[in-house]
Amino acid sequence: MKIMNIVGARPNFMKVAPLHRAFRQQPGFQSLIVHTGQHYDARMGDVFFGQLGLPAPDYYLGIGGGTQTRQTADIMLRFDEVMAAEQPDLVLVVGDVTSTVACALVAVRLGVPVAHVEAGLRSGDRRMPEEINRILTDHLADLLFVTEQAGLDNLRREGIADDRVHFVGNVMIDSLLQYRTKSNALNTVGALGLTPGQYVLMTMHRPANVDHEAGLRNLVRIAEDTARYRPVVFPVHPRTRANLVRYGLMDRLANLPNSQLLEPQGYLEFLNLMEHAAIVITDSGGIQEETTFLQVPCLTFRDSTERPVTVELGTNQLLADLNPDTVQQHVAAILAGRSKPGVIPPLWDGQAAERIADILSQRTIRATSETVLAGAL
Repeated sequence: MKIMNIVGARPNFMKVAPLHRAFRQQPGFQSLIVHTGQHYDARMGDVFFGQLGLPAPDYYLGIGGGTQTRQTADIMLRFDEVMAAEQPDLVLVVGDVTSTVACALVAVRLGVPVAHVEAGLRSGDRRMPEEINRILTDHLADLLFVTEQAGLDNLRREGIADDRVHFVGNVMIDSLLQYRTKSNALNTVGALGLTPGQYVLMTMHRPANVDHEAGLRNLVRIAEDTARYRPVVFPVHPRTRANLVRYGLMDRLANLPNSQLLEPQGYLEFLNLMEHAAIVITDSGGIQEETTFLQVPCLTFRDSTERPVTVELGTNQLLADLNPDTVQQHVAAILAGRSKPGVIPPLWDGQAAERIADILSQRTIRATSETVLAGAL
């Protein structure tokens, strides 16, 4: 079986790394990596290949920036050429970025089966481009690999046949467990002069939060208020940085006492910062999962989440808007020892990639047997 794994944006790398390793351990499997270049900033992408032990991609499409529509069109045109050259048996896509749905569309049009890892997640908010990508990809895919019970429920409600769906766990946690020791040995926390458990880690990048002045002013005030309690560490996403400069707020944040603004961090550096934070304040999807596994309190600036298990079982709390006063109530409560308790969700055990590889292997064996039997008859 020749499997073509698609990566395009930062979260994809942590998901494909354990899958690529697991596929290469399966007899008869050939695993290729296609990097669309959707995240074209080296700080947001290339560094992850080295840190996660991924080989250089077999194909780099070099898509770069542009609107989501242009990116989708460019990815489809260039990926179509790769498909013609390689003729894979399966295209595997992960997550919910533009590259995910674009490559799934090309594969389906060419009659090549699609597997979607992290299937079934739904926020219920179709204003989010990621929500549209998730829905379309799931209804295109032949195999759907699910991280949590809500994913199973969503897919069943949408009429997707149970035999296409497999509950396998979370490949993000596979990478976290694989690299946790290496991350701690790097000791980014110590290198920044921080004390474990005594600082607050912030990240913000979603357009709803950072593309307008009101949201950015609230973000800056949250950092200012939080810095009165604990040091604030803030790796600044390129989108957030550009908008802070645009609205004249960058200097105010950069000069904030008891805070450190950082460039986007590599996977190992950020994992170390996240694991030892007192609180993580974010609007990221994947960070909700990682903090749940690490048992670190997480405040997420969203009014919905496609990962409800992080709220139902984990340490995550949703905050519907960037209200600085509400944030400080939660920060004060957590620092006073009244954090939300959490448990690790089922099958988040570091073995998800192996389960996926085993399922694909069994399907290949079964299909081969059926072909041989049909020929004999």
